[in-house]
Amino acid sequence: MRIPLRTPRTSVRARLSRTGLALTAFGLSAALVMGGSGTAQASQLPEGGLAQAVVNYVASPGAVAGANDWSCKPTAQHPNPVILLPGTFANIGANFVRLSPRLKNNGYCVFALNYGFTALSLDRVGGLGSITASAVELDGFVNRVRTATGAAKVDVVGHSQGGSVPIWWIKKMGGAPKVAHYVGLAPSSHGTTLNGIVELADQLNLLGFATGVSQVAQFPGVLDQQVYSDYTKQLWSDGNTVPAGPKYTVIATRYDEVVTPYSSQVLSGSNVTNTVLQDKCWFDRVGHVGLFDDEPTMELTLNALGDGPAGFQPWCYGFGPQLV
Repeated sequence: MRIPLRTPRTSVRARLSRTGLALTAFGLSAALVMGGSGTAQASQLPEGGLAQAVVNYVASPGAVAGANDWSCKPTAQHPNPVILLPGTFANIGANFVRLSPRLKNNGYCVFALNYGFTALSLDRVGGLGSITASAVELDGFVNRVRTATGAAKVDVVGHSQGGSVPIWWIKKMGGAPKVAHYVGLAPSSHGTTLNGIVELADQLNLLGFATGVSQVAQFPGVLDQQVYSDYTKQLWSDGNTVPAGPKYTVIATRYDEVVTPYSSQVLSGSNVTNTVLQDKCWFDRVGHVGLFDDEPTMELTLNALGDGPAGFQPWCYGFGPQLV
């Protein structure tokens, strides 16, 4: 079935306003709208939606429902604890309001890490430090999770830069034997042009995080993701494939305007599955940021972590917003 042509590009600020993100200029909203896949049962954690993510961005950057219960012990059905890594300029409180409780409700031990915080992060804006330094943070966090849970391996789910950090750790720091599944949500695998990330940064002015194009140079984690950066060249200097061992899944959207072109997100190697959302749900127009609140993305992620069928078809409803 044909994919419809993209509509003329409008400003990101206008799209944000239309989707409801501009709640009192991205200030704290009094309404905590709990979205997700439906009404949660009494024994389950409710899933957060778009408005909850906005609130959490400021009010709960370091905590999200379902994650970081250090007493959690994996079950035989789900032996690998899942580690969640947010995207550039994001944090776990906002990025995983839907996925973290979904995983917890499905019996997983869930852990989430804010990485790349610097003096400019205001305790909420992640991914600013260099990716190689963030990979060191990830290594320490994985060891802590494995020690606490007794698990031999972990699963890693990363959004955007959160998908690149573990690839460096896997390829360059010997992390492959510690990983059972890797899922990248629009990962900046092979780098991107800088314009999309600068535009994304600029929109955070609405959240009280003043960036501006001139300040982006202060964020090595942003610059590392350029297609021609030293980081990108070094990441693939030893070959264009990922190490054997983990099962790799990439979930991309054709409407991505941050990690561009979206085809640059794909990985190569054994046990790699690259999925474009519109090949599953052709009318899902979710953008790069909106993947965090996209039902097909949630279902594909759980299918990958659970070793589900290769041709798995998610339900085509509950699409995330078309945010860059």
